[in-house]
Amino acid sequence: MSAHPDERDAPWLDPKAQPYVRIENVTKKFGEFVAVNDVSLNIYRGEIFCLLGGSGSGKTTLLRMLAGFEQPTSGRIFIDGVPMEGVPPYERPVNMMFQSYALFPHMTVEQNVAFGLKQEGLPRAEIEERVAEMLSIVKLNGLEKRKPHQLSGGQRQRVALARSLVKRPKLLLLDEPLGALDKKLREHTQFELVNIQERLGVTFIVVTHDQEEAMTLATRIGLMDQGRIVQVGTPYEIYEFPNSRFVAEFIGNVNMFEGRLVEDEPDHVTIDSHDLGGTLYVGHGVSAAPDALVWAAIRPEKMVLSREEPPGQHNKASGIITEIAYMGDISIYIVELDSGKRVRVTQPNTHRHADDRFSWDERVWVSWSDSAAVVVTE
Repeated sequence: MSAHPDERDAPWLDPKAQPYVRIENVTKKFGEFVAVNDVSLNIYRGEIFCLLGGSGSGKTTLLRMLAGFEQPTSGRIFIDGVPMEGVPPYERPVNMMFQSYALFPHMTVEQNVAFGLKQEGLPRAEIEERVAEMLSIVKLNGLEKRKPHQLSGGQRQRVALARSLVKRPKLLLLDEPLGALDKKLREHTQFELVNIQERLGVTFIVVTHDQEEAMTLATRIGLMDQGRIVQVGTPYEIYEFPNSRFVAEFIGNVNMFEGRLVEDEPDHVTIDSHDLGGTLYVGHGVSAAPDALVWAAIRPEKMVLSREEPPGQHNKASGIITEIAYMGDISIYIVELDSGKRVRVTQPNTHRHADDRFSWDERVWVSWSDSAAVVVTE
């Protein structure tokens, strides 16, 4: 699989690169319940690695084991080549930023950020210099003397971030760091985090259930389900090349067509699909038995709507538009195919006055190219 053009620096592709965090066959049980199930993972210096998954998938438990708040039932964790068995949280080269931010209400912004450095007994001049530098990086200049209750949610979040980073940890663990922010502020803060991380070179491991957040922040994503890591890849790889139905459906929107393989060649496959009421032609091979049950995953933006029947015999179906949502930059169309299957098609709104917009209850054709579908077998 070719790397996406955005990947300027991809240490995970270099066989000689040493992982900064190495998780080897780690399992964590609480009584009979297996929270993390035989997870192995390498994370490299300078990455923003996102652990993504629904609630109960094991992502926070894994983060807490990295921080030292939980011990693995079996398996090992290494940070910078050093095994972490028996190393307490305060002796690890790690800082953890919690969902709740946990700021001291009676202290000013400045005092909150300086707190960890004072505990370390650093000279006062150095503390002042580092706090000022950090507040400038997170854009809190002018708010040094305020108390937490005088700040907005986004400002409190940045104080917590400054307090975590001022100690210059080599590894920063963030548990749902932007969960309390509204959508616009969250998007702004995601870009800020990426910029801060690039400036300081700290390795970030971020736990989130928000797929958009993971896609925006991450160099790579580890998608978790029921205690296991089901796929690791760049946002581009996970979106364009999901390895299972679960991954395809978890990340973004997708149309799934169930069918049977009728032709399986090295460079293409043909799938007979009742969902489609026809055949799908996919321009890549798959490793599956003849006549196997498979699913073709097609993203809504890769589908095309037309009033005329497209040429060719595959990858098309006719149906009726049952719903339209205008989102500003795109419009979303729900089309009920003649087979009864409902599909989602998105189209960019490139013209302000589009005279040829589709309307409710209109009969249309949905089609896509040979390269649009990804075939998954599980």
